[in-house]
Amino acid sequence: MALFRCTAARCLEFQKISSTTIIRSLSAETTDLKKVLAEKIPKEQERVKNFRKQHGGTKMYGGMRGIKGLVWEPSVLDPEEGIRFRGKSIPECQKLLPKAPGGSEPLPEGLFWLLITGDLPTEAQVKAISKEWAARSALPAHVTKALNDFPKTLHPMTQFSAAITLLNSESEFVKAYSSGVHKSKYWETTYEDSMNLIAKLPVVAATIYRNIYKNGKGLGSVDSGKDWSWNFANMLGYDNKEFVELMRLYLTIHTDHEGGNVSAHTTHLVGSALSDPYLSLAAGMNGLAGPLHGLANQEVLVWLMKLKSQVGENPSDEKLKEFIWSTLKSGQVVPGYGHAVLRKTDPRYTCQREFAMKHLPNDPMFKLVSQVYKIVPPVLLELGKVKNPWPNVDAHSGVLLQYYGMKEMNYYTVLFGVSRALGVLSALVWDRAHGLPIERPKSLSTDLLMKSVGA
Repeated sequence: MALFRCTAARCLEFQKISSTTIIRSLSAETTDLKKVLAEKIPKEQERVKNFRKQHGGTKMYGGMRGIKGLVWEPSVLDPEEGIRFRGKSIPECQKLLPKAPGGSEPLPEGLFWLLITGDLPTEAQVKAISKEWAARSALPAHVTKALNDFPKTLHPMTQFSAAITLLNSESEFVKAYSSGVHKSKYWETTYEDSMNLIAKLPVVAATIYRNIYKNGKGLGSVDSGKDWSWNFANMLGYDNKEFVELMRLYLTIHTDHEGGNVSAHTTHLVGSALSDPYLSLAAGMNGLAGPLHGLANQEVLVWLMKLKSQVGENPSDEKLKEFIWSTLKSGQVVPGYGHAVLRKTDPRYTCQREFAMKHLPNDPMFKLVSQVYKIVPPVLLELGKVKNPWPNVDAHSGVLLQYYGMKEMNYYTVLFGVSRALGVLSALVWDRAHGLPIERPKSLSTDLLMKSVGA
């Protein structure tokens, strides 16, 4: 009997045994790993759920949302004002940044100059960037061959990321690091790699588009007398002046959204290990490819088409409201609405809406988007669980691309990636200029987290 005698203290100790202790169960002897997990996961889910409920939904399980832990120079996202590029709002950038002759939208080259220097560029400075990117745009033969050899069934973002990784063979930073260059000079070759990579991205992206959707035909050459967006649109096969203007706007407003989003943070994280800009951006693009990040505009368009098929092209407000409620009651979200930081209508949505009102006011899909804009926020407020019921950038961009004939939704995230490179690479140059260390936050197990709060 003494063998089973238990003092109160020892019984309490036994009750606090870590969840990681192996407890014999029905599945203890099985060799089926998935079956073992199927038994353990629901129990652990319940344990964590109760812990979070008792201790205020600890942020450790919240994706680090709102935790300040990263320096990011190019842009800051204000919950009320939206994104500011080096202190300039999107409307200010639209007004102040240089434009192409006869154009009304800012040139991405100008925004890149602003992001990386903090200064508004002159027209001459922007033209110099356009020419420099054109001069650096040629792809090495092995990258072109790889792109042409990829199966058409391979997702455009997978091809995009793979090609960026392959371009690592051209890295000036790798060469300099291998030769023992002093760390105070790291920023210089990081800059060279970033400029080369940004210059080549439209060629990579256009090659992917042509190979998958146009049977590899029609890729034009880069014109050194034209701007970056014009050359990209031309290589894609679009010569519509309005589409070129849309590309200038699109490639400007998607460049940066401070450093905490997945694509930006991943680029920074991988770069902090002194991976070169090619490997760092490729990692960021793999993050951008996720449905909770860069694929969101595609999901918006799919939802809009489903809405259109069920309630018609010109639904009444009541019919539209019923469809929205059915979406929410089924456990889904209304794609394109809400944002992790913003608490107002995304300025990137607003400028795209203004573009549509100017160039395609009578387009049925734009009218539907406008009607959704009117109906969704009050419904989400009525739901009572949404901090931000307003549309974000993804709620509009797909409709504009569709209008001008780019209906290949799987490709949209590649456009996003071409643009996002400007922001994350300008930040990476400053990471190396500041000599920022490798990023290495502390992590805890659930057991240690519970112990830290006395649970």
